[in-house]
Amino acid sequence: MKNCYKKYIVFTAFTIAMSVGGCTKLDEHVYDKVDVSQFLTRRDDVIRDFLRPFEHAYWSIQGNDIFAANENCTDELGTFNRQGDWQDGNYYQRMHNHTWTIQDNFTSGAWTAFYQGIVLATNSLQDMESITDPAKLNVSQIELADFKAELRTLRAWFYLRAFDFYRNIEIITDVKHTTSGNMQSPPQETFNYIESELKAAISDLPKRETLGDKGIGRWTQAGAAALLARLYLNAKVYIGQEKFTDCATVCQDIINGKYGTYKLDTRWDAPFDYTNNTVNSETIYGFPCSLSRTHWQYDGGMFFWAMTYDAAPLYCGFTDFNQANPRYALQPGRDVDSNEYSFKLGKPFIKFQHYPDDYRLKLYKNLGGSKREGMFLFGYLPYQHVVNGNTVTDTVRGNKGNYPLFIRDQVGWFLDAKPGQRISDKESNMNHADHNSGIFFLKYPLYPTPDPNRITSAYAEVRLSEIYYSLAECKYRAGDKPTAAMLLNAVRQRNYPAGSPSLYAADGSKLNDQEMLDEWGREFFGENRRRTDLIRWGVFNTGIWWDKQPDADEHTAIFPIGRNIMGANPQFTQNPGY
Repeated sequence: MKNCYKKYIVFTAFTIAMSVGGCTKLDEHVYDKVDVSQFLTRRDDVIRDFLRPFEHAYWSIQGNDIFAANENCTDELGTFNRQGDWQDGNYYQRMHNHTWTIQDNFTSGAWTAFYQGIVLATNSLQDMESITDPAKLNVSQIELADFKAELRTLRAWFYLRAFDFYRNIEIITDVKHTTSGNMQSPPQETFNYIESELKAAISDLPKRETLGDKGIGRWTQAGAAALLARLYLNAKVYIGQEKFTDCATVCQDIINGKYGTYKLDTRWDAPFDYTNNTVNSETIYGFPCSLSRTHWQYDGGMFFWAMTYDAAPLYCGFTDFNQANPRYALQPGRDVDSNEYSFKLGKPFIKFQHYPDDYRLKLYKNLGGSKREGMFLFGYLPYQHVVNGNTVTDTVRGNKGNYPLFIRDQVGWFLDAKPGQRISDKESNMNHADHNSGIFFLKYPLYPTPDPNRITSAYAEVRLSEIYYSLAECKYRAGDKPTAAMLLNAVRQRNYPAGSPSLYAADGSKLNDQEMLDEWGREFFGENRRRTDLIRWGVFNTGIWWDKQPDADEHTAIFPIGRNIMGANPQFTQNPGY
């Protein structure tokens, strides 16, 4: 497998060179590697080599349908068949129903994305390790130690995600001298390896205050510690051993500032709405984003396609990308007659409405001056345009009929039905939706095209809020509900007006398993972690939500290894049940 991916990367680079240079001389010797001494000759070479894996890492958040697979198999989001749009051979229906196969694209695509990152990080790490005299390259010993530690952390981040997806994975530590793949490692070995890599990296990593505003996109001590907390929080699922005590210790250390100074933001939207010029107080690790360079969370694989067609150019005034495409929407909380469904899971919008003074419940609206309010798109989406010299107000329409869309927390064929009007067609499922169906969301702002700060916010991969919620869960599981409530409220208070009754009572009496899971869903809605949370709470396979019945068994808690990957390494064993 190592050899396969190394050859893939080399072949890709060679192909690009051929297409750009138009070379026709075919009798030259092609080298499969380059001696590090020939290209690491100055500081800039070292920096470029160090940074190479990071862009791939950012892309891998949503690339190869990783976001789709992680979210569409849960009770949060769905990609509905909208009158033939997004039917796609029932690809998304299989995600929703946990009936995927080894031939579905994402089963090979996710593995490829993770392991390309692992190979790139390992290659750069080995280059750094080969530098014997960094002073000759105008690099200090401290900088070199930092580069190596960041690459180890980045690689551990890739491994942790592959571990979560597939569980039975291959450990790769050498891409320059090994020509054969390995067998998969048992989960305990992989767990120990990720843990040891993160622990080893922490001491050589900088604290954020050392990097200052140049720290966006850089792994720090707190970033590596946060990955340890993720590993420990899910240890019972991964290796059958509870490590909530270890998780709580790491989380408390992060909160106490052992690994650097961070603080919770006072606005709900602040972690998702700041420029790349200044670090955000809450973001422990984020990928820098800009309109002119990379902006992967605004790609069609993620948030930009979480709205209806003309919501971006007409309602939001953002015309740089033209139309969006309704790939993702909230799963409904109500049937076509507006009755709330009885199941406990899912119904994400209703879960927000349990606390009606939540600022996030407002209709998303750009306020001007790089400000916005609300997180959801629902109801009519009005906009103004000029007709015959007069400014008129219209509403966003779909592509299946010339009628205004009324976006609702329901799925069905409403077509041009007015709000509150009963329809005779009562069918509501993944294969029976129209373009009114399912509320959309904008967690990252979409400011109008004239706004200089449109699409400038870094993607927040690790937030301090996650550390508070992880510690709260550990306290809750240990029977300490008051402390759990206090920790959750420390974050939640920014979502509501001062003195709101929506905050949890100090004794934690409101908290139970369902409320804990619901609160994870509210705070981290659409942040690529819902599947992991459902599995940790034991309901991913047994739970019922909209158009989804329990699985026959628990084998779908991990994905199958795709057919293409299995064919690349004959030593691999397919995951159980596939």
